[in-house]
Amino acid sequence: MDQKSVFECSVIDLGKISFPEGNLTVIENNSLFPFDVKRVFYLYDIAGGESRGAHAHKECHQFLIAASGSFEVELDDGTYKRQVFLNRPNLGLHIPPGVWASEVNFSSGAICLVLASHCYNEADYIRDYQDFKNYINE
Repeated sequence: MDQKSVFECSVIDLGKISFPEGNLTVIENNSLFPFDVKRVFYLYDIAGGESRGAHAHKECHQFLIAASGSFEVELDDGTYKRQVFLNRPNLGLHIPPGVWASEVNFSSGAICLVLASHCYNEADYIRDYQDFKNYINE
């Protein structure tokens, strides 16, 4: 496996178009976005201060956006750890495969929008941290 680093997880400004009535942000495949989107899902109604995630992927890239509210993403590549705060809907965090990620400290009413490069496949998930460490050290 080509091991990824937490420093390869990048915050991307998707831009915004401002109107007197509000703002619009557009995401399109084959643009500045780092992969083609095959799946979209979102997390919501998470109690303030709670956490989600705590897994890595073998092949799937993910892009997380705080569509509403805020949360932090704890990143871990087995050597280094990094924390990223998301609180603007025009910014997103690209997480390549091979990085352990947990979403933590959700504000009340936060919505975490996730765009993924692959359709759901349970075999792509690494849900146990020790299994993750073993996988990246293979």
